[in-house]
Amino acid sequence: MEEKLKAVKTIHIALILGLVLAYFFAGNLLNFDFFQIPEIESSTYPFLLIPVAAIFLGNFLYKQQLKNADKRLPLEDKIGVYQTASLIRWAVVEGAAFVILFVKPELIVIGLLLIVYLVFLKPSKEGMKRDFDAVIQ
Repeated sequence: MEEKLKAVKTIHIALILGLVLAYFFAGNLLNFDFFQIPEIESSTYPFLLIPVAAIFLGNFLYKQQLKNADKRLPLEDKIGVYQTASLIRWAVVEGAAFVILFVKPELIVIGLLLIVYLVFLKPSKEGMKRDFDAVIQ
């Protein structure tokens, strides 16, 4: 089982590393100006909703994909569905982080929080079992 999860874990790490490198180079993180809280204008509100929407949409799509798995199959045979569901959730969160980085760079701290959230979405056998059990009930 762990051997089959290696591919998913590798993809997860690659997504995080790519996002971190993009933030490091394009986000100009060396000067620590990103810790300053920007003025919140009315044009900023939609960009504050992007991360929240990405988290909820990603989790919704993830659960919908897991429901597509045949409940009679053993956990090892559901790895393909789990991988697809995880990729969809990660892509939504990563997309939101890129939108913030390139469209509204003064909110880079929120993008960094999305990266931290993405780190916590790491694939594991226990998490996979827990998520499939939660969807079945």
